[in-house]
Amino acid sequence: MALGYVRDARPDDAGEIARIQLSTWRHAYRRLLPRRILDELGEEWMAEQWLAAITAPPSPRHRVLVAVEQAQESYLVGFVASGDADEAALAADEALADLGTGVVSITDLLVEPRWQRRGHGSRLLAASADLWREDGFATALAWAFDADAAMSGFLTSAGWAPDGTTRALDVDDLLVPQSRLHCSLQ
Repeated sequence: MALGYVRDARPDDAGEIARIQLSTWRHAYRRLLPRRILDELGEEWMAEQWLAAITAPPSPRHRVLVAVEQAQESYLVGFVASGDADEAALAADEALADLGTGVVSITDLLVEPRWQRRGHGSRLLAASADLWREDGFATALAWAFDADAAMSGFLTSAGWAPDGTTRALDVDDLLVPQSRLHCSLQ
């Protein structure tokens, strides 16, 4: 088990979060998403988006947490972003009212591949769940690509389960199927 911890993201983490997101997507989704799309993603643009998420979140219940590997030096190795469920948490035929109240949605949960299987994802999820409960959420949602067995397996091993809702993201005229998982926070 690695020595590590989770903390709130800071503005100076935005660039490293973008790097982790981009390198992880290019590794994990290289056979899932069109290569051209992954190649065109700009790290600088992504860092600007993460800086905004950290410094000006839509609400106090929107959070970005980072996982830190602590060795001779400390390394940012993963992150999770979450907040009140919004349209991004919905399938095509759903409305926000269908979800009910007290629902939080994970928008991103990534650990850089070289740092996986060291407990960082579990620490991120546990820290998030503690904060979600403090914020009064009763249910958590997350989408996983159907072809991403690692994410689905990780979430189900942590007590999450598919809720039967599916959708397909249109990525450059390629439909990429996803399934939604949920977890009770009570």
